[in-house]
Amino acid sequence: MDDRLIEPLALLRGKAAEQAVTTGQARWLAGGPHAYALARLIGGDEPAGRIVSACAIPSGWAACAGRVDRPTPAAGLPPGPQVMGIINVTPDSFSDGGQHYHVRAALESIQAMHAAGCRIVDIGGESTRPGAPPITAGEEWRRIGPVIRAVRACTALAGMVLSIDTRQASVMDRALDAGADLINDVSALTHDPAARAVVARHGCPVVLMHMRGTPATMAAHAVYDDVAVDVLRELSARVDEAVSAGIARERILIDPGIGFAKTTEGNLELLARLPLLANLGCRVLLGVSRKRTLGEICHEPDALRRDPATVAATLPGLVFPDAVLRVHNVTAMMQAVRVSQGLDRP
Repeated sequence: MDDRLIEPLALLRGKAAEQAVTTGQARWLAGGPHAYALARLIGGDEPAGRIVSACAIPSGWAACAGRVDRPTPAAGLPPGPQVMGIINVTPDSFSDGGQHYHVRAALESIQAMHAAGCRIVDIGGESTRPGAPPITAGEEWRRIGPVIRAVRACTALAGMVLSIDTRQASVMDRALDAGADLINDVSALTHDPAARAVVARHGCPVVLMHMRGTPATMAAHAVYDDVAVDVLRELSARVDEAVSAGIARERILIDPGIGFAKTTEGNLELLARLPLLANLGCRVLLGVSRKRTLGEICHEPDALRRDPATVAATLPGLVFPDAVLRVHNVTAMMQAVRVSQGLDRP
């Protein structure tokens, strides 16, 4: 990707966005319904951080502006904003470890999520909390395989999109063969050398998340020059590597990796500057649910009591019209999304 980036600023929504775009005072962000009236130019030959009117972006930045403005591909998932429910089939995940460790409990939770309007669930068998130890691929499959089979055997859940949260190529392969639809890899397909080939062969959608190091070491890597720009450029490299391995760009989603190799201050800056991600032209997944950062901000040590903070921290993702919002409390997030969509009507 060209080193030039456009950071959309002065965001508008609803009727104001429609009027500003129509009168030539703003441009759509990722196809709308949000628009941006100003743009910060990053890279290239422009003075560092120069802010210009969105409708006066220099001609040399036209390709970059085109990526920021156009709608992103659906990546093989349902269109529009989607709430992704979290199902951790683990004994030690930071928020809900043990809650879904048995197939029946996991299936009942997925059915409740579906009843609340959720159409994507993310099933994981390995905890990736800070400092979490790795497990074998065999143990990971022992945990999640029965859940995948149970969901696919449940007629009431026909059409539910199954995402598998894994770093292991063999788990990806078995899960996709068993009926999974989407791979969500916190290592952006860098942990297992065979992972890119598996995803390319299946032709499935894949989430590439930003992280440095591993869950056990990532806290030592949370040093950035400009966290939002650095994360974007590193994600861009992961996208390019995936495409070079035969994965279609339009099947790729990106996740800024809130809480992974970032400080609380870095996480907040990323959330405040999410529109930068539009430069990659990929669908965005945002996962902030119950994370330690929210506990530090809200002085709430109990992860299960962080759902109000989760909603507040996740709503910025709706700056993208087709954002995938990964949360534990599906009902609360579904309500928030519906209210936000009502505010966006012209």
